This record gives sequence, structure tokens and C-alpha cells, in this order.
Amino acid sequence: MELLDLYDVNRKPLGITMERGGVQPKGTFRLVVHVCIFSADGRMLCQRRVSGKRAFPNMWDISCGGCVDSGETSLQGAVREVKEELGLTLPADILPSLTVHFNYGFDDVYCITADVDERSLDLQAEEVAEVRWLTAEQIHKMLKDGSFVPYDHAYIDYLFFCRNHRGLTDSETPLAGDVKL
Repeated sequence: MELLDLYDVNRKPLGITMERGGVQPKGTFRLVVHVCIFSADGRMLCQRRVSGKRAFPNMWDISCGGCVDSGETSLQGAVREVKEELGLTLPADILPSLTVHFNYGFDDVYCITADVDERSLDLQAEEVAEVRWLTAEQIHKMLKDGSFVPYDHAYIDYLFFCRNHRGLTDSETPLAGDVKL
């Protein structure tokens, strides 16, 4: 049984948990993470979700993501999800590139640059059917044909923008401290 911590609208822990998949109490928020792994040439590592997934089965998605378990920080959840789904070890000193708020929670998104050989990944069979490096244009085409999780096109463009930018900087040069796997 997976337990999730619940937060108030200001992301203050409420000291209560819920079971994943359960009914979330009104006015509470949960924490999820997504990690977008980009190659040096600007493609995103994407995964095709297995056909048995409850949400968006057999559809393509960004590199990885999931709920943050009870007692974990956002970063700990991101490190765990990447290890579980892709078999990669992230350093424990990265910061989220952005936080997206949705109706029932907060989604910390980590955008990193790391050239990874997709054939060497240890994919979690219960979650990930396959992975592939995709350009923004390829993702937009997949959004249109319904084979990609239905993110807004502008959101995908912003994720690609975030691969070389932190906050509102205008630098195209990756910042010192960007992840090297």
C-alpha cells in the first residue's frame, strides 16, 4: 500500500496521509514529480506506458514521473522514480526547474541534460514498455494523433525551453551544476 502525504494550498504539510488511488479529501493537495531527461542535442527521452496502466495506457509520456511517497521530499521522489522506472541514479543535489499546480496537487518538474544510451536502461516492466529520444516536433505530432499523454502544446515547448534555462534567465548555455550521469 502506497501512502501519500497531503498538503494545504500553500504546500504546508497537513500531517495526514492518504492511500494512493483513494479518495483525496477536498481542499487537500498531493505532491507528484516528473523528470524530463534531455540529450545534449535537445531531444527528450520519452517512455511508452505499458498497456496495463490505469491512466493513459500504451501512450507516450515524458521521461518519468509519479507520486511522492509519504515521508519523501520532492527530490527523493524524483530520484526514486527515475531509479525505479529507468534504472538511472540521479544526483541528490538537483533542483526542480518548475512547479506546476493542478486541481489536487503540486507537480515538481526536473529538467536535466544527460546523454543516456536508451538500450542500457533497466526499464520497470510494470510501468514502461519502451523508451525513445524525441524532438519537440515529434511530440507535437504525437499529441495531434493521440499517441502522447494529452499535455498542452505550450507546456511541451516550455519543458524544452527549461532544458537550458533556470527561472527567467535568457542564457542558452547550460548552467554550472547541470546533471552529468
